[in-house]
Amino acid sequence: MMSQFIKKIQNLWAKGWVLKLISLCLATMLWIFVGGEDIVEKNIMVPVEVINLPKDLIISNKYKNEIEVTVRGPRSLILETGKDQKARQIDLSKATPGTKVENIEIDTIPISRGIEVLRVRPSSIILSLDKLIKKELPINPVTVGSVTPGYVLKNLTIDPSSISITGPQTVLSRVEVLQTTPINIHGLFESVQLQIPLELDPAIVDLIGETSVTADITITYDTITKTIEDVPVNVVVKGFLQKVEPETVTVTMKIPRMIIDEDTKFTDLFSVTAVEDGTANEVDQLRVQVIPSADLTVPLEIVSINPPYVTRVAPPPEIPDTSSLPEAAEESSRGAEREVR
Repeated sequence: MMSQFIKKIQNLWAKGWVLKLISLCLATMLWIFVGGEDIVEKNIMVPVEVINLPKDLIISNKYKNEIEVTVRGPRSLILETGKDQKARQIDLSKATPGTKVENIEIDTIPISRGIEVLRVRPSSIILSLDKLIKKELPINPVTVGSVTPGYVLKNLTIDPSSISITGPQTVLSRVEVLQTTPINIHGLFESVQLQIPLELDPAIVDLIGETSVTADITITYDTITKTIEDVPVNVVVKGFLQKVEPETVTVTMKIPRMIIDEDTKFTDLFSVTAVEDGTANEVDQLRVQVIPSADLTVPLEIVSINPPYVTRVAPPPEIPDTSSLPEAAEESSRGAEREVR
């Protein structure tokens, strides 16, 4: 009897009834699980990715780099949607300078199977494509204020003096020079070095960011140029005043205005001498030098000395060394005493 029961089971198995029954149960369970699950909607952000942009083009406008997408589907799938979301790509391989409008169709949104895309915002993305150029722009320093009275701004240099910028042709064609923010020199009386930001248009900031340069500010005394004639040349060699030709020279110099008044005697500010320096054309030529007075607290800037060289009329006197000849020194001393008497 047992053998007959087993045989009936085998016959049923051979006819596939068991497999069909199992499949039916599984299908029913899946339908209940999926079909019975809540259908929900959700807004997700889909990134926008530009690909194949030609090297000689640039996108000159700001565009939305994300699309808001409303999707609908089973709760379990919707909850996973948005994680590691693929980007909506815009292919610019065939783009040319101008405006490109990329329409965002529902069926172009990369989304998981089983999810329905209901709507997208925005429905299009506008790209302004411009020719990419490189331009060298000089930097112009701007100053405000005045230095301390008695001083002047001699020089102001900017490092770097220009900046090379790569960007859209429509943007760079409108700019010919860059300017610094105002440099305040009020009250300065000595040279300084400062870091100064540039005053940039927002479109340029987008290209190079906030940028600073180094300003080297040179402050000097406010001077007048004065020519003093017939200044005597005093050359002392081995303790003796040496005769030279010409005996006087003409000196042109820049003198700080702060030390000059109606009673100023310019020859009291300096003296003139001459020295050997190896640059003269002749053996007896001496180069003229100007020596500021010891009590002078400001510098004198020599513009010219005319003539720059003087000629020694006679060689310096020779003074014999009598330290090793006591008798000769004593006799010389007695002779000098007799001459005095």
